[in-house]
Amino acid sequence: MQARIVSAARGARWLAEGWGVFRAAPLGWLSLVFVYLFGTQLIALIPIVGVVVALLAVPGLTVGMMGAARAASSGGVLRVAMLFDAFRGGARQQLVLGAVYLACSMLIFAAMSLADGDGTLRAALSGRGTPTDLEAADWIAACAALALLYAPVMMMFWFAPVLVAWHSAGPGKALFYSFFACLLNWRAFLAYGAVTLLIMIAVPLAALSLPLLLLGAERAQMAPLVLPILILMLPTLFASFYVSYRDVFGAEQ
Repeated sequence: MQARIVSAARGARWLAEGWGVFRAAPLGWLSLVFVYLFGTQLIALIPIVGVVVALLAVPGLTVGMMGAARAASSGGVLRVAMLFDAFRGGARQQLVLGAVYLACSMLIFAAMSLADGDGTLRAALSGRGTPTDLEAADWIAACAALALLYAPVMMMFWFAPVLVAWHSAGPGKALFYSFFACLLNWRAFLAYGAVTLLIMIAVPLAALSLPLLLLGAERAQMAPLVLPILILMLPTLFASFYVSYRDVFGAEQ
């Protein structure tokens, strides 16, 4: 299990190659994403226990999405059952990863709660308040703090689930290798993040702005177009995760 160091230019192409993997089997991808989103949101609706179960399942479901990308990139047929492949043979180890992910998420939530003493940010994010209750500087500071706290967690879990499932690594070893693989490839990930952020902002903005310019439609009438666009972008993101794995770790053993 040897991590390669790839160039920033490769990282900048991960999203585009992810789009190519999505285009290879668009209907299969949309089915998987629908089941993933609907299932996790449905589970999360269960009071207290639902959120815990959803977070525990994240690593295993990630393996399913990566497996789908592997199949699509080699011309295979995507099936919804692929989403649960990790729970058939290595459920215990994936649940161990899920427990670590849950613990990290709770620590981040606790840290953000301490920083948000009056609860204004939590109210705005949960829908009980409005974004206008917060100054722009508060939003920027909150997003920066969340990104800073979540970055090490993301680095640990970027490759860990597939290193456990496909390389027979233990959870601890997988988390260690994933973190340092991301750290060694910081240039590639920085380029990938910049391209992804640009696309995630530019595409929905264009979907809203072009009809306004061409048809004179109201912005509120165009807002429903954003959700389908985001749904199309999700499988591209999942596929790009596999492309990054393929570049850094190569074919699984």
